[in-house]
Amino acid sequence: MVKQVTGNGARSMTRGTSIHNVEREVLRRYIEGAHQAQPALCCPTQYDDRFLRLLPQEIIEKDYGCGDPSAYVSAGETVVDLGSGAGKICYILAQKVGPEGSVIGVDFNDEMLAVARKYLPEMAEKLGYANVRFVKGKIQDLALDLERAEAWLRRHPIRSIEQLSDFEAECERLRREEPLIPDASVDVVVSNCVLNLVRPQDKQKLFSEIFRVLKRGGRAVISDIVCDEDPTPNILADPQLWSGCIAGAFREDEFLEMFERAGFYGIEILARQEEPWQVIDGIEFRSMTVRAFKGKEGPCLERHQAVIYKGPWKVVRDDDGHTYYRGQRMAVCDKTFNILTDPEGPYSRDIIPVPPYEDIPLEEAEPFQCKGTRRRHPRETKGLEYRETILSEGPACDCGPEGC
Repeated sequence: MVKQVTGNGARSMTRGTSIHNVEREVLRRYIEGAHQAQPALCCPTQYDDRFLRLLPQEIIEKDYGCGDPSAYVSAGETVVDLGSGAGKICYILAQKVGPEGSVIGVDFNDEMLAVARKYLPEMAEKLGYANVRFVKGKIQDLALDLERAEAWLRRHPIRSIEQLSDFEAECERLRREEPLIPDASVDVVVSNCVLNLVRPQDKQKLFSEIFRVLKRGGRAVISDIVCDEDPTPNILADPQLWSGCIAGAFREDEFLEMFERAGFYGIEILARQEEPWQVIDGIEFRSMTVRAFKGKEGPCLERHQAVIYKGPWKVVRDDDGHTYYRGQRMAVCDKTFNILTDPEGPYSRDIIPVPPYEDIPLEEAEPFQCKGTRRRHPRETKGLEYRETILSEGPACDCGPEGC
């Protein structure tokens, strides 16, 4: 359903809002949301009823999301939820990953963290296991444990520039020696309508942090509000629209580009709201869920592998500029071969793998020139000396109008 907003009298505009006050306004609005449900913060979303039955009503009422990234998480995985709020997605994830998995909720709102943590014992008893924890941090700085930083501040109050420098040094030490979320430590990063709340100048760092904490082969599944055009100056000047997931919305094409810039591959739209959630100044705002994978870093090695693109397109190109022609054996490096044929990845349903007849150990593999596109001759895969003749040992095939 569209909430149509028209005309200058439909809402009051607060001009001159400082971009540096975004965090303060967001924090204020969500503190209110922790004490009393704020329906205006929520974009209607359907969740699997099986996972809602165990959740306390307070958590359901104080959930502010726009999608369901938990639908794309599997048993046994370690998951981080950015901007976990009252904990709804985390407690859904707890059921999906099971006792062998784990869930970490990250938020910097003390009131929301208190709501989420309040139900930890109750949910552990209902589930029969405890696999969730909630930590205080900024989603654009997942290395800094804010509760540890605040504990240091209580012991060392800042009263001078020199003491401020000491605090900054302690924060750097915490990031380095006691990171909130260590490098390459999680399988999946999810978020539900939170990335748009981050200040514009911090958004590229936010995507870099998501990339940093993921394991090789891990993925991000992000639901957020996007817009079809850049927000107008009036929208950007309204603090209510910043905290209401509007002013900070990503333009939908740039949203995907942010993942690409951070180094992700296999970026795809999993869900896109057909009708806009809101229309303001003629700009449409809607929910979109995107998945992106980590793992194309590293050397390119020649192991005589090829892939065949099934179609239906005549030709496609991947994130690194490799071109694949329908039905053609295309030469790829070992890394690209594994990415394209991984059954858990985004490409395997469209790709036929052509492995070499004789395995080449990684330690013996030569560098592969990954720039450009090259077809792979069958002799490269089979071996230049391959001269086998293999005849069918079964009965002769007698093919007629009714088949063989």
